[in-house]
Amino acid sequence: MTRRSKAKIAGSIVGAVVVVCLIAMVAYLVTGHYHPTDDAYAALESDSAVSVVQESGDTLFIGPNDDPDNTYGLIFYPGAKVDEHAYAPLLHQLAAQGWLVIDVSMPFDLTIFDQNAGIDAIQRFPQVEHWYVAGHSLGGAMAANFASKNTGSVEGLVLLAAYSTADLSSTNLNVVSIYGTNDGVLNREHYDADKKNLPATTAELVIDGGNHGQFGSYGAQAGDGEASISADEQVAETVAFIQQATRS
Repeated sequence: MTRRSKAKIAGSIVGAVVVVCLIAMVAYLVTGHYHPTDDAYAALESDSAVSVVQESGDTLFIGPNDDPDNTYGLIFYPGAKVDEHAYAPLLHQLAAQGWLVIDVSMPFDLTIFDQNAGIDAIQRFPQVEHWYVAGHSLGGAMAANFASKNTGSVEGLVLLAAYSTADLSSTNLNVVSIYGTNDGVLNREHYDADKKNLPATTAELVIDGGNHGQFGSYGAQAGDGEASISADEQVAETVAFIQQATRS
């Protein structure tokens, strides 16, 4: 076999491997997504307290205009492969407490493709005086990365069933961390190990009976534990604790 023939065979093998990898990547990106339930779609409707608006591809939950705390803004990063609208029940309730909430749409429902989405949100709403970035699961990790690079613009971070691999320990960020006792998805070893990356003032809530998926409304999640409280209870506890930790 000539050297030229060997090179052609090697090139064919490399080409085949690349094609297989591309097919696998596309299959991962377009399959296995979690979609909003009827409860989530219901929370996407405006009511007397909250206006829900679609703008620039994102969903805005605008709290009461006469609320003196409406200078608080929260940018939300969804969990991996979860449609951002699935978090509407949680974000609607937060907005009712006086937040402007930006539920960020992510390419392929993966925050890794747009970790800096919060920059655009901050620039669009200059009236907001107190910015928080929040995220669920992988979205929380990406929100933490964003916060670590934007401490001059972001006042705080809310982690839902998530941890930070970025070192925030020496920052002045107001960090809130919440997870449920029945969470079967969150890697507790990594969560505990990475607590060192958070400020000593971090406020933590462990929701008794809560699980991973009930921060959103997208049905059962693979590998998750069964919650012993309702989704409404988990969301209510989450909203109450965020309010307590950010407004005290």
